[in-house]
Amino acid sequence: MQSFVVQRNGQAASAAELAPLAFAGYAHFTAMQVRGSRIRGLDLHLDRLRSASMELFGRALPDDRVRTFLRKALQVGPADLSLTATVYPSEGEFTAAGADVEPELLVRTGPAADGPQGPLALAVVEHERVLPAVKHVGEVAKTYFLRQAVGQGFDDAAFVDRRGRFSEGTIWNLAFWDGTAVVWPEAEILIGTTMAVVRRQLDRLGVPQRVQEVRPPDLPRLAGAVVMNSWTPGVPVHRIGSVPMPAAPSFHEVLHRAWHAEPRTAP
Repeated sequence: MQSFVVQRNGQAASAAELAPLAFAGYAHFTAMQVRGSRIRGLDLHLDRLRSASMELFGRALPDDRVRTFLRKALQVGPADLSLTATVYPSEGEFTAAGADVEPELLVRTGPAADGPQGPLALAVVEHERVLPAVKHVGEVAKTYFLRQAVGQGFDDAAFVDRRGRFSEGTIWNLAFWDGTAVVWPEAEILIGTTMAVVRRQLDRLGVPQRVQEVRPPDLPRLAGAVVMNSWTPGVPVHRIGSVPMPAAPSFHEVLHRAWHAEPRTAP
């Protein structure tokens, strides 16, 4: 019988093993959508886990071991599902342990998801994530600013840094359209795996793209905006702050075309 799982290092996780994690905040993760037991951008997810582990713990699990743990979780689940892989230190947080202890891997699966259809209205919030290049846990600001935005009549929030540059959303990367090219915001951000897949496939498709600073006063000169994450390569955005953003079906089409050009890979 197929089911969803929570596994620690490839084995079913017990309540005793999970209890400390309920109160832990020193860990990192990657999230992915699995379709047909295969994953787009698997190499990017492995790169993310490896580099974040080196940053936080000074040591990383070998890729082949991570792939083994992913396979074990997929073997007992449906072919289409959501998967989150979280890496954390066995010695816990608030310690000065070095790189002599190998980190642990927690894999959790759940129902497949495709994200909202949109279009979305985004509040503009000044916020900068700590260690922005790492997808780490315990980020209360993301949910806080989401709830604040919804309370103000928006669907979600877009962050600007202390220099007034757009960076990312609560759980999203941002992308803009100038009518012919994809514009990625220049700021300290987490390069999402979906964003990285889309970027390399846009290059292969010959679609122009560039990285540049985007500030709120620049929005009226742009021809479209989207958010993206592991759910989807593009949810249309129709308003950012008080600025309406034009519908850009050609923009959404090219992002989805780039995403679907990436082959799925089995762990």
